[in-house]
Amino acid sequence: MRQVADGFMVSAPWRSSGKTTVTMGLMRAARRRGLTVQAFKKGPDYIDPLWLRAAGSLPCYNLDPFVQDSDELLATYDNNARGKSLTLVEGTMGLHDGLASDGSDSNAAIAALLDIPVLLVVDCRGMHRTIAAIVNGLQLFDPRLRFAGVILNRVRSERHLQKITTALAEHSRVKVLGHLPDSPTVRVMERELGLVPAPDCNHADSSIDSVADALEQHCDLDALFAACQPASIRPSSVVSQCKAENQYRIALCKDAAFHFTYQDDLDELNRRGIELVELSPLTDSFPDDLHGLIIGGGFPERHAQALADNTAFREALNRAISNGLVVHAECGGLMYLCRSISYNGCCHPMVSSIAADVVMQKKPVGRGYVQLQRLVGKAPSVSAVSTNSTGLQAHEFHHSQITFDNPPEYEYSVKRGYGVDGEHDGVRFANVIASYSHFRHTRQTPWIDWFIERISRVESAKRPNSVAQQGRV
Repeated sequence: MRQVADGFMVSAPWRSSGKTTVTMGLMRAARRRGLTVQAFKKGPDYIDPLWLRAAGSLPCYNLDPFVQDSDELLATYDNNARGKSLTLVEGTMGLHDGLASDGSDSNAAIAALLDIPVLLVVDCRGMHRTIAAIVNGLQLFDPRLRFAGVILNRVRSERHLQKITTALAEHSRVKVLGHLPDSPTVRVMERELGLVPAPDCNHADSSIDSVADALEQHCDLDALFAACQPASIRPSSVVSQCKAENQYRIALCKDAAFHFTYQDDLDELNRRGIELVELSPLTDSFPDDLHGLIIGGGFPERHAQALADNTAFREALNRAISNGLVVHAECGGLMYLCRSISYNGCCHPMVSSIAADVVMQKKPVGRGYVQLQRLVGKAPSVSAVSTNSTGLQAHEFHHSQITFDNPPEYEYSVKRGYGVDGEHDGVRFANVIASYSHFRHTRQTPWIDWFIERISRVESAKRPNSVAQQGRV
């Protein structure tokens, strides 16, 4: 029998209703009560989890039915919920929305799978009595769902609130837990969410406190948290299925320019005995004793001048790649490896390992889930690992386009999404694979297996030469 913390799926009738704001405020309010809160985010999101981590004290984990099988998703939840007082799963889009027309990948489906009630956040702008019809319809639509209550967001006045609560009392059985006023503080914060990562926002902590204060004042949080008890954090019960035979030293680029990583991918690297070294292309020197390098996504264009100014790092990385360093790069990492990034009318030099130039666009070029197929081309793949997979699942979100001096070798064809040129993704050269797609280590797309396999091949190739050289000395 599953024994995990009490939890809620924080969802809404439609997107941009204030789910992240409410989730963060609830996390901060729960912490004030001495509760240990574990946050989860539905879907392929990097920025919301950073805000949720800022609101709590623990890393946030993603639950993504596109890249995870149901048992993987359930295990991610259970293994990280154990030993906690409370779990909050922030949904995406509307309660019943998703890629699947049958709703099998929706917030509602995940709430049913995890057996947790829905905490509904409703944006009340421009409506009052209609909200009762919406809430009542959601309550009746899927009989599997339980509702913990509703929090009314962006309420303009006491009169506005009275109209809504009266209608809900007459036409719905879902309990009104309270509301958030339509205040300037909350509006400013909601504009920043999704645009500014929490570590880059110098007033993130005070903004979260303000939302928690408003929830404390206007909502019945005692009723919501009634069943939650203070709990100690216990280690996850996850056991790695694969252990590295060699302890590799791998650098992870992590700073204001590059910080898009999934927490469970970091957990997996640590479980395998990898020595993971955090590295900043903005300020650090490049080490010369690495077996591999991971350059994830982020916002290199916003920090292009600082990246360009660290000339020593760029040149040392370029030499290391020429000497065979194994690199896994995603989105911002791909851009950084190119010759230049043009942003806001300025062109900034980058690593120049790829003979290509990046130009930022005003609108997204690639956005959403992607499905890739590994190419079997003229050149052998440096990441080829036996797999029965018919497709690789990932996601992309980029506002840039790349112009190459010459057509590159590609690792993947794109079946869904855009990638580099609408047809291909994964620029392949030396021991580098650099894609616009963001990967998450799952059964379907085990990118960490591929990355370590590439390192093992390079290290194995070095050993016979070392023996031969020793014999000649």
